[in-house]
Order: sequence, then C-alpha cells, then structure tokens
Amino acid sequence: MTSSTKIDVTTLGTVQETLLIPLWARARESREPNPILCDPKAAEIVASLDYDFARFEQETKLTQVVACVLATIFDRWTRKFLDEHPDGTIVEIGAGLDTRYERLDNGRARWFELDLPDAIAVRRQFFDETIRRQFVAMSALEPAWTEMVAEASAGGPVLILAEAVLLYFEEADVRRLFALIADRFPGALVAFDTCGRLAQRNSRKLEAVRLTGAEFRWGIDDVHEIEHWDPRFHVLEVDSVMNHYRQRFGWGLRALTTVLPVTRRLFTVNLCRFG
Repeated sequence: MTSSTKIDVTTLGTVQETLLIPLWARARESREPNPILCDPKAAEIVASLDYDFARFEQETKLTQVVACVLATIFDRWTRKFLDEHPDGTIVEIGAGLDTRYERLDNGRARWFELDLPDAIAVRRQFFDETIRRQFVAMSALEPAWTEMVAEASAGGPVLILAEAVLLYFEEADVRRLFALIADRFPGALVAFDTCGRLAQRNSRKLEAVRLTGAEFRWGIDDVHEIEHWDPRFHVLEVDSVMNHYRQRFGWGLRALTTVLPVTRRLFTVNLCRFG
C-alpha cells in the first residue's frame, strides 16, 4: 500500500492524535520475541495509516512497554467482568483505535465505543458496528451517551473503561464525568489510569506524548482522593504498570521503584465502583 492510498489522519485533533500511541505500541510489541500482548489488528491498522510512526520508534523507550502493560491490566479486569456478567455492558471512553473487542468479546456482551467525531470517523475505516457493538461519536461529557447505554443495559451490570484518556482532562471535567456516571449507572465499575501531579506537570517531556504536542491536564497523587469528592466513589483496586513485566524496564527504573516504592504511584491503574 503506497502512501497515496493510505488513510489520512491529519484531521485528528492534538489530543485525539494520542490514540495513535497505544496503537503503535501494540503493533510494535507484537513483533517482540515474547510479546506482552499480540495484536495483529493493530499491526494491520498501523500499516494502513499515512502517519510517521518512525519517530515513535526513534524517540521512545518506555512507551511501548507501558502502553502494553496498561492494556493487559484493563484486559484482566474486563475478562473478570465478562466471566461474572457474560451478558453485561462495556463502555470504552476514548476508544480511539483500540482492539479490546477483538481480543476479548465473548459473543454475548454489549459494547459501546465512545470517542470524539474525528476519532470515530477514523475508527469506522477499520471496524464494523454490529447489533452488540455500537460506535458513539460524542464527548464523554455529553449526557446523551449515558441515555443510550442505560436503555441498552436495562439496569444490568456495566463496566466503563477509560484507558489513557482522563490524563488529558481538566480535573473539573473528570469530576463532572464521574458524577454523570454515578448518577446514571449506580453500582457501575469504572476503570481508569492516572498519573501523579509531578508527572502531570512534566508531561510535555514524556516521550510519545511530547511528540504529539499534547499534555496531561489532570494529576492525582493518591486515587483515594476521589472518595472525598463524592461518597458514591469507592476505590476497589489500584495497580501499577511497574508491578508487571519488570524485566522489560531499565535497571535504573527498576532500582528506583524498588528503593522508593512510592514512585510506582506516579502512574497507576484504578478500578472503582460508583454508587
């Protein structure tokens, strides 16, 4: 496929462009001898896009591993939800070009993949909607999507995933989104990743994020702080990418997070129940 026939993604906004980071990471990881995850669909999409992925190859060291470990943690919680609620409803906020449906769908659950219109337009180039899989082109802050999901789920179990998304929100918008979810889906499980305030302040220096021109706008040093935002927010589990596949991280980073375990909380993955 020549560059003239590849799909143009220059229409993506600055933050939306960051969806290409985990896509590239999963595709590149699939070529490793012992991959953290194997994602042939991601490799197919990367080959079809008119985008300079070479700069990720040249200027990133940790992004590939971090993004793929992050995905496996979200996958673990999704599998558990599907095991316990095979007919449940899954909502992916900021779906981008994620392939979780391809990796995990059980043939019974309902999936809603939500993102801004420009991102969904690119997504439609590679994925098809079905009766159980619906694309939603709107901001996560618009209440309309919650009505669509509530009608489809009919009060049943709901898992909401926000992978590599909320870091780009202002805190006020995170609070607004969480309140919206708690109001409409009492008892829902919500999984999302966070960074500490130090990492947030220095996000313009972070590898692939820096290359897109985006920046992190929300940082939180201890995710349990959200329990003080609203009594309906309950943290169930907190994990860190640095707890997994440690052999893939440099010795300096491994040593730092061993001597100072608090540094593992610079980037965490969190599972909560709202309501």
